[in-house]
Amino acid sequence: MEQIRSIALIGGNGKVGRHIARTAAEKGYHVRMLTRRPANMPSADKLIEIREGDAQDIQTIRELLQDCDAVINTLGQPVRAVPIYSIVTSHLLEVMQEYGMRRYIGVSGGSLDVPGDKKRLVNRIGARAFELFFPQLMADKCKELDILLQSQHIDWSLVRLPFVKEGPCKGNIKVNLYDMPGSSITNSDIAAFLIRELEVPAWIRQTPFISH
Repeated sequence: MEQIRSIALIGGNGKVGRHIARTAAEKGYHVRMLTRRPANMPSADKLIEIREGDAQDIQTIRELLQDCDAVINTLGQPVRAVPIYSIVTSHLLEVMQEYGMRRYIGVSGGSLDVPGDKKRLVNRIGARAFELFFPQLMADKCKELDILLQSQHIDWSLVRLPFVKEGPCKGNIKVNLYDMPGSSITNSDIAAFLIRELEVPAWIRQTPFISH
């Protein structure tokens, strides 16, 4: 796998994304971050480049990804909003293929079911509840997963998250391919895990759960 120096980041305004940008910059990566509200962003590190735009616009995605080596997608929306996850992911993978890029890391919720899961009863009930209360959201998340599963030229990882807390790194991140190992994780530890996955890929074309 080619060396990664520059990262395109979707969702940099979010609870997880802002920690990814900072963590990556601290490690010497150039981060190009897309946001619809640049005025809401804190003062940027010299290695963090902020671009204004809409992730649903494929030309914006082309400009964002140009000369980048990898993509991290932490797009988040209110659960009642019309979901755009599958549209954005489809655009990202299309442009990555145009540019010959391979490495993509995304995030999703622990309620997403993937073939081969062996969830405990409580987690199966939680996943079913999400399907019942947020059917449009979960249908779009499933569509996003299908897009990734069908991609043949992308080294993707989709990391499934529990409840996300604001807080510093605690370390001791638990990883499980079949079931959520815990109930929560800090946003700083998510950022550390995703950057580590860029540096030392362990979950290519897989959908691991992570938690404390």
